[in-house]
Amino acid sequence: MVRDLDKELAVRDGAEHAYYAQFNKIDALRHVVVAYDGGAAVGCGAIKQFEENAMEVKRMFVPEERRGRGIASLVLRELEEWAAGLGVEKCVLETGLKQPEAIALYRKNGYAQIPNYGQYIGMDNSVCFEKTLSKR
Repeated sequence: MVRDLDKELAVRDGAEHAYYAQFNKIDALRHVVVAYDGGAAVGCGAIKQFEENAMEVKRMFVPEERRGRGIASLVLRELEEWAAGLGVEKCVLETGLKQPEAIALYRKNGYAQIPNYGQYIGMDNSVCFEKTLSKR
């Protein structure tokens, strides 16, 4: 699934893809959710430590033929519950202006746009979001 995500992002991001790709390595991800329909993987996402009280949402993807069915929201909610269970207070994430479906997904799920953080400062294509998690 991640290879398919990277192929799609390479097309959408164009020349900027190489810059973003360096921050999207999966070897260090420890908290990954994969959604299945029968035996087929239909969505994925991950969280990684961002700050002491925050996790960063990474590698969210649903294949095009499966989109529009709520899979991404289910994966995202599972990641948020996992993050809350780990004791963090919020999730942050970055997505691109060339990914309007992702922006809509995050807004629909209660994420608020914030100033670009870290490596995304000054990146015109980047849009960053955060969400305060419910206390467990």
